[in-house]
Order: sequence, then structure tokens, then C-alpha cells
Amino acid sequence: MRIKILIASLVLTGCSTTSMSNSPLDKRELARKHDITTAPSLSGVPWVRGAQDCSRDTQPIMDVFHYDVSTAIIRQNKCVTFEAPFSYVLVGSEKVMVVDTGALADEKGFSYAEALLTVMGKSTFEQKETLVVHSHSHSDHHQGDAGFERLNNTRVIAPQMEQVQAFLETSDWPNGQFSLDLGGRLVTILPTPGHQEEAITIYDHKNKWLITGDTLYPGLVYVKDWQAYKTSIAKLTKFAQQNEVTAILGGHIEMTKSSGKYYPIGTTYQPNEAPLPLSVADLYELNTALQKSEKEQAMIFKSFVIQPMSMLQKSISNIFRWVTN
Repeated sequence: MRIKILIASLVLTGCSTTSMSNSPLDKRELARKHDITTAPSLSGVPWVRGAQDCSRDTQPIMDVFHYDVSTAIIRQNKCVTFEAPFSYVLVGSEKVMVVDTGALADEKGFSYAEALLTVMGKSTFEQKETLVVHSHSHSDHHQGDAGFERLNNTRVIAPQMEQVQAFLETSDWPNGQFSLDLGGRLVTILPTPGHQEEAITIYDHKNKWLITGDTLYPGLVYVKDWQAYKTSIAKLTKFAQQNEVTAILGGHIEMTKSSGKYYPIGTTYQPNEAPLPLSVADLYELNTALQKSEKEQAMIFKSFVIQPMSMLQKSISNIFRWVTN
């Protein structure tokens, strides 16, 4: 079954929870912590980028970047999971929002929930409700959920249509946008299907970020539903025209610094990778190209590549969606 899941995930999106290193997770250092003093901007953050020989890699499991005292961006080590997904932690005075829980399941000798409490400080979560949401339902973005489900005062919204709609209190998916106050920190949630049916984008009003998961990121973006994707990108464009956006932050980095070039699926060492943030100009350029397109087609941009799924990929996606929902 594990082999079948891995093959299917490679066909679909490159999603995998397979550890790439011979070093047991419980023998590794938990996290490398750094903050804005180490980089002039988000574009200059020196993320851990894997290793040429992952069997010898000893870098920490998590790369934790503290943007400010109430915001963290966390990347999992590419030698532990080649997807190296990003997770976002937004702290308000009443609630903490965790966006995505990564590709590592608790049974692998690591608990993302326990690790997060350690690196953020348990006091961050005391007397606050923790909300765990997901940019979409692919497995490399929710494997850490189990640890959160065991915590008190924590609500995990599974990336399933019924639960997402119940959380947003809507049956009119994917229309509208939904505001949530974390306590002095407002976030807006926008349904943005296309890459995947339950995909959402989160706008952090504090830092003016659009957190887009795999809807838009510096990498190879697979699109399952082309028309839905066009509509979602148009929605994000309109939102960005009406709200200041300082950065578009996705779920991975797969692009190189060379225009239009990305690392192959399964790459565990990216020494020349592109920065994480995309710009509003990138979003506008994508929207213009999509609205002009009359059919599904690959689109190569400087900072990302858009690729329609094949019929085989869509079929496999539907099978796994049926099994897991």
C-alpha cells in the first residue's frame, strides 16, 4: 500500500511522506531557529536546502523563521521529506492559526504539534484556542494533524469539503470570502479550488500576506480543474487590487534562480533555489495569461510553471479523494 501511495503521489503532485535520510528523526536536532535579523527581507531568508548526500545529512528537521514575535514560517528538511513543505503560524491574542502541518506523520518518531510547542514556546498557546487549517488536502500538508488532535483547546479542520464548509459556515462553495478575528489579528479566508477541490488561500491582514499553499508558489503547479483555477486566480487578483499584498507565500520552493527552470520531483538538494515569496505582479501576469487562454495548456513563467493534469492524473486524484473522504 505504501508503494502504491508513493507512486500515486508522484504522479499527482510529488507529494510524499517518505523520509529520505538514514538518520532517524528522533536522533536529529529538532529545529534551526532564526529571525528577520538574518535576512534583509523574506526574499533573502537562507532556508536549509537539503544536502548532496542525505544519508550523511545532520541538519535539523525543521527550519523555523520568526518573522516577528507573533508570526513564524516553518519548512521541513528536504532530506527528511523531499517536498519540504512550508507551514505558517499566525498568533493573535485569543487564537493561534496553524496553516498546514507538513509531510511527517507522528509515527515516524516526530510530532509536529509537540515540536511546534517547543519552538514557539508553550506560553504562545496557553489560554488560546489553536485552529489548524489546511491550504488543501494533499498528504504533504496534513500529516502532522494527529498530534494536534490530542491537544486541549485545539480544533483541527480536516481538509475535507464537509469540514471546510462547516468551519466557514457556508454551503455556497467556492463563492465568497470569510473573515476570522484571532484577537487583534484579522485573517480572511478565500476558497480557491483548481489545484485541488478544497484549496483555500489565507490573507493575513497584519503582515499583508496571501498564503496560497499549492495554488500559487515558486514551482511546478499542477492544475486539476482548469476553469476553477482560472476563476480562483481571478478572485485573488481582484482581492489584491482591493487589499495591499506585500508577499504571496506558497507551500513549497521548487524553482531555481534561472527563469522558468524548476528542480525535478524528488530533488533533495536545491543549492540554487528561488526565494519563497512571489509578488502581486506575478499574480497579475498569471491572471492575464489565464484569462486569455482558450484551452488548458502549460504556461511557463519566470518564477513558476503552470501544468494541467493529464486524464490519468485526474483519475488517480479522484480515486484517492474518494478513498480518503
